[in-house]
Amino acid sequence: MLKKLLIALAVICGTCLTFIVWIQSLVPPLEQDFSNTTRSELHYLQQRPDIKRGKVLAVVTSTGVMGDSTKPTGYELTELARPYYVFTANGFTVDIASPKGGKPPAVIDQDDMGPFDYAFLNDREAQQKANHSLPIDQVSAGDYQAIFFVGGKGTMFDFPDNTDIQALVRDFHKNGKVIGAVCHGPAALANVTLDSGEPLIAGRQISAFTNEEELFLIPDAAQRFPFLLEDRLREQGAVFQGGPAYLAQVSVDGQLITGQNPWSTWLAAESMVKAMGYTPVPRQVTPAEQTVSLLLAYEQQGYKKAREKLRQLRDRGDLDRRLLAMHGMVSAMRWEPGKTLDIIRLLSNSQE
Repeated sequence: MLKKLLIALAVICGTCLTFIVWIQSLVPPLEQDFSNTTRSELHYLQQRPDIKRGKVLAVVTSTGVMGDSTKPTGYELTELARPYYVFTANGFTVDIASPKGGKPPAVIDQDDMGPFDYAFLNDREAQQKANHSLPIDQVSAGDYQAIFFVGGKGTMFDFPDNTDIQALVRDFHKNGKVIGAVCHGPAALANVTLDSGEPLIAGRQISAFTNEEELFLIPDAAQRFPFLLEDRLREQGAVFQGGPAYLAQVSVDGQLITGQNPWSTWLAAESMVKAMGYTPVPRQVTPAEQTVSLLLAYEQQGYKKAREKLRQLRDRGDLDRRLLAMHGMVSAMRWEPGKTLDIIRLLSNSQE
């Protein structure tokens, strides 16, 4: 019996290894190096309206370690860089603040970095602001048209109970200004109460990093964090709107704009520009966004519609096959064989 079990285990392991090697063969290597990209090379940023439309405050975490652990954290650079340039391209000046001020810790995931993110790292003015963030207790709400809370796991520790953040949110809400947040950024809204004592988000449509997404990446998240973000928002009466895991989902509830995860960042920022009364300047959608739209078509309409969309994207070359492969691997790890096979079929067809 033991011999049979060992043989079966060897076959399973061999099959899994073959599967992984095959998936990797479908994924192209990184062909383009964006590390030296500058903002002057981004056509999108050359469209800035001549008119000055005021200022937007981006708030990042000051927390560099997750709770009592030694695991590093901080704000997600991509979730700051992309909105920073969306607001800039649309005529707004962006200031960056954090609970402690100074240089906040950044999380840089090389697999997620693109031209805009590297341009941000090479942008002297942007880096001056990011490395010398304003202390949140020295910020005046009256100076800004909107406030945007950048994601990153560190926000779970220093956003929810920060009284200066709460005061700013109440001020923006009271004056009908735009409040935005993405991924873990909505932690800033979790404990805000109005003068009536009612939670700010009670009855409001909210998107944020979901329990499903959190627990897949960190199975013991409930022990690592003060709370699970989706749970806390629901407890506060929010109408939580969670989309498919790791795909774009943005909730627009009047002047309150929230995005579910990093893939929601572009849409959340541009939705804020619209909420401030402006039509966002044209922007070429990135291959990663196109891939997310393909996966959303699959989730919402099935394989056939996704295959039709794939043909359109393939003809234009607008596809991030590495991201598509990642979703296939995630489906396999979650033991969703049907979905895994469908994504593999899409990945394989993307090379035709």
